[in-house]
Amino acid sequence: MQKISNIKTGRRKTSVARVLLNDGSGKITINKKEGIDYLKSESKIQEIITPLKVTDTLGKYDVSINVNGGGVSGQIGAIKLGIARSLVAINEEFRKVLRENGLLTRDPRMVERKKYGHPKARKRFQFSKR
Repeated sequence: MQKISNIKTGRRKTSVARVLLNDGSGKITINKKEGIDYLKSESKIQEIITPLKVTDTLGKYDVSINVNGGGVSGQIGAIKLGIARSLVAINEEFRKVLRENGLLTRDPRMVERKKYGHPKARKRFQFSKR
C-alpha cells in the first residue's frame, strides 16, 4: 500500500481532481462510483488511463479519484494530470516518458470573462445605423 501523502492533484479549467494510486488490479473509482458508471463512456475511460498505458502500469495500480467542479472534459483533463503526477511520485523514471507525451503539463486555458456592455466575452450587440 502507498502512503496517504501520495495524493496528487490535477487541475483543468475549473475542475480539481485528487488522485490516489494504490497497489492493486487496475480498478478505477471516481467519487465512490465505478469509473464507467461515473463517466458513462468507454472512450472517456481510455483517455484518463493514458498515463498508465504510456508507462506500462495499466493493471498494477488501483486508482481512487475525488473530482469536483467544471464539466466532463475539464474533469477528464484534471484526472489525467493527477494520475500522471501520482505515477511520477511513485517512480521518478516515469517523468521522461510522461513529459514526452505531454501528460505532465497543466493546460492553462480558462474561460474568458464576460465584459460589460457585451452579451458574451467577445460577442457584440448588433449594430444599428438607424
